[in-house]
Amino acid sequence: MDMRSRVNSALKQAMKEKQAERLSTLRLINAAIKDRDIATRGIDNEEAKGCGDAEVLEILGKMTKQRKESARAYEEGGRLDLAEREMREVDVIEEFLPKQLDADEVANAIHTAITATGAGSIRDMGKVMGELKTRYTGQMDFGKVGPMVKDHLCAASNGADGC
Repeated sequence: MDMRSRVNSALKQAMKEKQAERLSTLRLINAAIKDRDIATRGIDNEEAKGCGDAEVLEILGKMTKQRKESARAYEEGGRLDLAEREMREVDVIEEFLPKQLDADEVANAIHTAITATGAGSIRDMGKVMGELKTRYTGQMDFGKVGPMVKDHLCAASNGADGC
């Protein structure tokens, strides 16, 4: 079952079970997917069928990141009720994301991507990040992975190229 179908079936189930908060979050997911469909329809007429699973995972990842940042801001502002609401939305969104990789798996994925791209210096960081994004979208936080890739590449080039 593709991601769009999973979201739609969860939406229908939430309607049947009268889960208002879950239903609200699922509707937000659906709206974000439809927004992306509309955006791609204007750019590329051949892809009128809409966005695929990879794009849906990207959307869900962004939504999760936004809500975590909002929750952190609410906590700093003393609005714990709003922070908790954001985190409940994160829980619903994360149901559709693949399992997050642990630290060892991330390190192994970085090593594999560096080997696959033949990266030898910091100049190849874009290639490595692109490789990781194609293989591990939704499975790792690329904001945290970027500095790790940089460290690996700097170690491989012995501090050359501005490391």
